[in-house]
Amino acid sequence: MKKLVISTGAGMSAESGISTFRDAGGLWEQYPVMQVASADGFRANPALVHEFYNQRRHDLLKAQPNEGHKGLVGLEKYFDVYVITQNVDDLHERAGSKNVLHLHGELMKVRAINDESKVFKLHPGALDTTPETKINGYLVRPHIVFFQEAVPNFEPATELAAKADIFVIIGTSLAVYPAAALLHYVRAGVPVYYIDPNPAEVPDYVHVIRAGASEGVRILAEKLLAEFK
Repeated sequence: MKKLVISTGAGMSAESGISTFRDAGGLWEQYPVMQVASADGFRANPALVHEFYNQRRHDLLKAQPNEGHKGLVGLEKYFDVYVITQNVDDLHERAGSKNVLHLHGELMKVRAINDESKVFKLHPGALDTTPETKINGYLVRPHIVFFQEAVPNFEPATELAAKADIFVIIGTSLAVYPAAALLHYVRAGVPVYYIDPNPAEVPDYVHVIRAGASEGVRILAEKLLAEFK
């Protein structure tokens, strides 16, 4: 089976009702980014940051995987599929994707403040945390990679990109680093597809599919099955 590596961004989940951060009306217009999504912001006002992510979790609980998420699962019948996502939601997993690597953390998890190896999955009935919340004796924080923090899963992501036989980018502005740099780790000659309704400028060798995630994945599946099945 060919290794199909897919890098997804906020546009992947937009059709599921998950607010993007950067688009007009997005979360950055409602919340100052450095207050709720940075290491400095967490140190300055941890209660605000906890409350922000509590709200995101409740929003996520109401959302469902869209046809784009489901379409990627369908490709697992024909390809060895790996998803690298910038998204902190769990919609890929809920759709059924088997191999998902989260670059920026996971919304439905928290981790110990003083031991990042201690990661805890939150129960749907107990999603809210505060600076005083303890799990197994540990004070916790959102399991999110804040601005000003390193991206621990970037190296595994580059290794996947370098092994790809087919590389796909879905729903990202290619403006967020280091995730946007994954394209540079793909071997020369490997086919690359980019799905986005408003795609950024990309090299000529990238096949652009100008569509949202659900329609774009449908078109992608047709192309891949016609060419590589």
